[in-house]
Amino acid sequence: MLLSLITLSTAYAFISGKTYLFKAVYYNFAGIDDYEIFDNNTVKNGEGQPWPVSGSYNKIECSDSLRQLLSEIKTVALLVIKNDSLLYEKYWDGYSDSSWSNSFSMAKSITSLLTGIAIREGKIKSADEVVSNYLPEFKEGLAAKLKIRDLLTMSSGSNWDEAYSNPLSITTESYYGSNLYKSATGVKIVKEPGTHHAYKSGDTELLGLVLQKATGRALSDYASEKLWQPLGAEHPALWSTDKSNGNEKAFCCFNSNVRDFARIGQLMLDSGRWKGSPIIDSTFYAQSVTACNIPDDDGLDCDYYGYQWWIRPEFPGVFYARGILGQYIIIIPSKNTVLVRLGHKRSDRWNNGAPEEVDALINWGMKL
Repeated sequence: MLLSLITLSTAYAFISGKTYLFKAVYYNFAGIDDYEIFDNNTVKNGEGQPWPVSGSYNKIECSDSLRQLLSEIKTVALLVIKNDSLLYEKYWDGYSDSSWSNSFSMAKSITSLLTGIAIREGKIKSADEVVSNYLPEFKEGLAAKLKIRDLLTMSSGSNWDEAYSNPLSITTESYYGSNLYKSATGVKIVKEPGTHHAYKSGDTELLGLVLQKATGRALSDYASEKLWQPLGAEHPALWSTDKSNGNEKAFCCFNSNVRDFARIGQLMLDSGRWKGSPIIDSTFYAQSVTACNIPDDDGLDCDYYGYQWWIRPEFPGVFYARGILGQYIIIIPSKNTVLVRLGHKRSDRWNNGAPEEVDALINWGMKL
């Protein structure tokens, strides 16, 4: 019986062309070291800019409850930047300040930043430019109305299936497959763009493809020159691709460490500037961290998502990047603080749309 099932499954994978299923089944669950199983493009760093170290470095402590929670969800790294200086860092499970870890959907926030850079440079005219100017697959019907802004706010109206446990979903295919362009551009626009917010990794992948067309460069090369080097990253990053010399997984899979991820947070803490020099313009920054207020699946105006950045309405002014296994870059402007957490999992307990550790980390950061 088992042999027959395996034979049928194998035959289906080959006949349907879904050979990515072999990798999906073999690895079973996504993990923070998945860069080891994928091809990667290198996001090169330049001259590193080490973080200044606070006079209070590592003199603070987590509360017992936060420490227990961080252990429970298998944290591998935690870092705090306050007043532009390194205040706290701790590592577990053999990870260090130079260990690569998958960011998962924190990469969406990085892709958003690159979009803002391309707009500032004039490579993209504006967020209101139609996607079909770059991707001809979207020239007809409702798709012709699709704007870059709709991708940024996850309101494309596409039929992308954001299912993580279904091996046949387009999300699984995009993670393990080898033709991201086909997967991302193969969606149908079934709702009026800009009228319904629904979280879809496909929207970010389309942003990545638009960026490649607009800049004429791979995302990793563009990120290196326009982001990673100007921010003084101390280590190169890896951006996983669908195949060798293929397309980057713009919706996930930017691999780095807490110290360098914190630079993204510091950039956003300083309103899109790095040491006074603008990386994105002020308008794009403001829209990135302002709720899109587009009706969601519950029929409520979305007050928790901007341009690929999460917003925490319970903590006015706080916003963050988020990955599915509890990867976070949390920005607390009122405290001039950035927190970065990396780990193997997130809590199963949620508070108003966010895993419980999000609020726990924010509350800790507010007291530092």
